[in-house]
Amino acid sequence: MPDIQYLGHSCFRLRGRDGIVLCDPFDRSVGIEIGRPSAHIVTVSHAHPDHNNVAAVKPMRERLFLIEGPGEYEVGGVMIAGVRTFHDKQRGASRGGNTVYVIHLDDVVFCHLGDLGHELTTHQIDEIGNVDVLFVPVGGDETIGPAEAVGVISQIEPRIVIPMHYALSDQRSFTSELAPLEKFTHEVGLKEIVPEEKLTITATNLPADEEETRFIIMKPSS
Repeated sequence: MPDIQYLGHSCFRLRGRDGIVLCDPFDRSVGIEIGRPSAHIVTVSHAHPDHNNVAAVKPMRERLFLIEGPGEYEVGGVMIAGVRTFHDKQRGASRGGNTVYVIHLDDVVFCHLGDLGHELTTHQIDEIGNVDVLFVPVGGDETIGPAEAVGVISQIEPRIVIPMHYALSDQRSFTSELAPLEKFTHEVGLKEIVPEEKLTITATNLPADEEETRFIIMKPSS
């Protein structure tokens, strides 16, 4: 029964019975404070300060298990697969690589796209596999934008989508080039939005296969 907490930018804390996974911790350059979140495992999609501030994370064991690239990992019952992608449309020539993480936690499959900069290839889609909850960047500039995010969502076909990496009103000039969340919600036709501060996902409360993808907006809690 994983709990999801959104700390802002692209950072999520996933707490399940087998451990706590923290994705893409950010530094102060983002314009908001991450605090001192605790975790067993940290995933880093790419080596930029707004995604790899591992020093801010408090280890829940003697040391953090840090995952920084593609591969298959098993940590205390938590299964994680890193899929090689790119931070741009030129196969990394402009901004380098990016790792998408598929996280199996308490019978729920999460997928964190990091700073994905392109639509996915057939091979990447196959590597990612079936996804229950997708964390997708929607702000554009250095990642896919609102329209491209809709395309990637159609490629993956998750049950739940949670947007990230968009302009927030309380952030400084760091996010001035990012699109606001409203551009994405307009793109997918969301009208009534009630942000969730915390979310609990179970295999039983996920949308059924025949239902449309559910979009959930989370309020940063940092």
